[in-house]
Amino acid sequence: MSLPDDVARAVAQIHAAPPRLVYAFAGAGSLALYWLHAVAGSSRTVLEARDCYAPAALAELVAALPAQAVSPAIARAMAAWAEARARDLAEGGWPLVGVACTAAIATDRERHGADHACVAVWGAAGALSYRLTMARGARERLDQEELVSRLVLVAVARACGLAGPTLALGPGEELREHA
Repeated sequence: MSLPDDVARAVAQIHAAPPRLVYAFAGAGSLALYWLHAVAGSSRTVLEARDCYAPAALAELVAALPAQAVSPAIARAMAAWAEARARDLAEGGWPLVGVACTAAIATDRERHGADHACVAVWGAAGALSYRLTMARGARERLDQEELVSRLVLVAVARACGLAGPTLALGPGEELREHA
C-alpha cells in the first residue's frame, strides 16, 4: 500500500523534527500510526502507541469511564496522559509531545450522535485540540478513518512547527481548533 505523497512528505518531516511522542487513540486514528511507521525514521519519533478501543482501556488513561468518550476534554486528558508517559519513556533532552485521538465514525451498529473526532496534542507549549465533525453517511468508514488520521498528522506536524498534510473537508464537515 503506497502512502499519499503529501502524507509521506509530512511524516518524513515529522521524523526529521526533534520531538518524540506517545500516541493514544480510541475509535479511529489507527491509520496515522501506520503512516508514521510506514516511513523510515519512526523509531526517532514514536516512543509508544496505545489503542484504547475498550471502554476500560480508555478509563485507564483518563482516570474514570467518561459518559461521552468523544470530546475535546477527553482528547486533552488522553494527550496529557500521553505526554506524561513520554516523560517516563524518553531518554535525553528531547522535546516531548502527547498526542491523542478519540472518535466515533461509521459503524455496523445503531449509534446515536454525529460522526466526529477530537484530536489533542500536549507539550511544553501547552495543549491544542481539534474537533472534526463529519457529515453522517457522506463518507465510508475507511474514508472517515483517513480524514481523522490526516488530522492527527496535522496536529503532530503543528506541534513540531510544520505544516502537515492536506485536509480536504467535504460539504457538511467542519474543523474547529481550540487552544
